[in-house]
Amino acid sequence: MSTGSVSGADAASANGTDAEAEALERAEAKRKIVNRLRRAHGQLAAVITAVESDAHCRDVVQQLSAVSKALDRAGFLVVSTALKDCLTAPEGEGELDPQELEKLFLSLA
Repeated sequence: MSTGSVSGADAASANGTDAEAEALERAEAKRKIVNRLRRAHGQLAAVITAVESDAHCRDVVQQLSAVSKALDRAGFLVVSTALKDCLTAPEGEGELDPQELEKLFLSLA
């Protein structure tokens, strides 16, 4: 007969599963951030090459815009990941408080 309560072993198992899921989420977020930064790195290299080869200013500006957007997206992803961490574990060591997160977010805007 089920009592509807969770035993200590079940709770520990659920906490382990939650921790594993959080670790996978962090790893995925890190992968996405690194990919965006690598894309921006490649786009910046293209801007440098364009400037060095005296490309038309329109082409340089378009490439600069792409770099800027890629960096912005990476920054927003960093902040959103920190926000998720803050909301799921507000008492974590070294975590940002909501005011710090807001300041970081606004610095990207």
